[in-house]
Amino acid sequence: MKQIVIKSADTCKYDLVSLGEVMLRFDPSEGRIKTARSFKVWEGGGEYNVARGLKRCFGMRTAIVTGIPQNDVGLLLEDLIYQGGVDMSYVKWFKYDGVGRDVRVGLNFTERGFGVRGALGVSDRANSGAAKLKKGDIDWEKLFGQEGVRWFHCGGIYAALSSTTPEVIIEAMQIAKKYGTIISYDLNYRPSLWQAQVEAGRPNAAQEVNREIAKYVDVMIGNEEDFTASLGFTVEGLDHHIKGLDSNNFKKMLDQVKQMYPNFKAMATTLREVHTASDNDWAALLSYEDKFYDSMKLEHLAIFDRVGGGDSFASGLIYGFLTGKSPQEALNYGVAHGALAMTTPGDTSMASLKEVENLVKGGSARVAR
Repeated sequence: MKQIVIKSADTCKYDLVSLGEVMLRFDPSEGRIKTARSFKVWEGGGEYNVARGLKRCFGMRTAIVTGIPQNDVGLLLEDLIYQGGVDMSYVKWFKYDGVGRDVRVGLNFTERGFGVRGALGVSDRANSGAAKLKKGDIDWEKLFGQEGVRWFHCGGIYAALSSTTPEVIIEAMQIAKKYGTIISYDLNYRPSLWQAQVEAGRPNAAQEVNREIAKYVDVMIGNEEDFTASLGFTVEGLDHHIKGLDSNNFKKMLDQVKQMYPNFKAMATTLREVHTASDNDWAALLSYEDKFYDSMKLEHLAIFDRVGGGDSFASGLIYGFLTGKSPQEALNYGVAHGALAMTTPGDTSMASLKEVENLVKGGSARVAR
């Protein structure tokens, strides 16, 4: 594997730009979606969460590329993004047709699990503004060539949203690569998002799309299910569910992936053992420069809201690379940030850099006075 070489901060306007959908998350707090009478509203989305975490926790300069309809629900989403501090200069605003037939804001109803009851998510996101983006809608030459971006991030959730989103991803990655921007991609396989294509006679749609996108990626992120469902990699004798935090079998899989995609400069995965919805073991693995790095291990981590933990892992890992930390340090920053994000509600991180650094150093949960 080749070394990750990142452009200097003084030559670029942005440290990271993400491409993806930003949804409104409706959270019934301690209740259930099907019996709720009120919801808390957050913003969130797999790709956006990475940009927001890098901005709010780590102080990086980030932007989001997405699509939003011009109505008051879109303005609510804009207001929430403003609070997150992520630059919206490259948001495409779509004319609203009055009923959301052509374009709308995606909604995500998500309840937190507890004990033996797992978390539950119900998406209502068809025809969202982000899904309507197509090639030529965004001036990538201006973004990557004139203004400058050190790191570009996207993922498999956005790739699954419509027939045009994979084309937008590849267009962006081709121009990012032209200007030396590092590209990361989180496979983030979601069966529900590919279900319609499977039912339409494309059982391997996820693999067809993600294998093409993978050709442009420098840093690939995903768990065992992601690499199997999205890229088709399996290891004989490897459980679908990695038991405990043992990463040895996963290393066999990543060796296979490395042979197929020599363009990957690094691969990272989270390792999670679910004892209950609110009690998980949590760790991660990084493959970089022909070496494996095992992260710090957090056993029996108390989970408040697990949604967004993987995205916060990605932003912590990317922060480590952007700031010149060692691969081991970058990996541990990802694990610590992901762990802290799962202690608070909502998709996005509420952690501080000080809290991340304290956990990386082995700090405890004693009261800070």
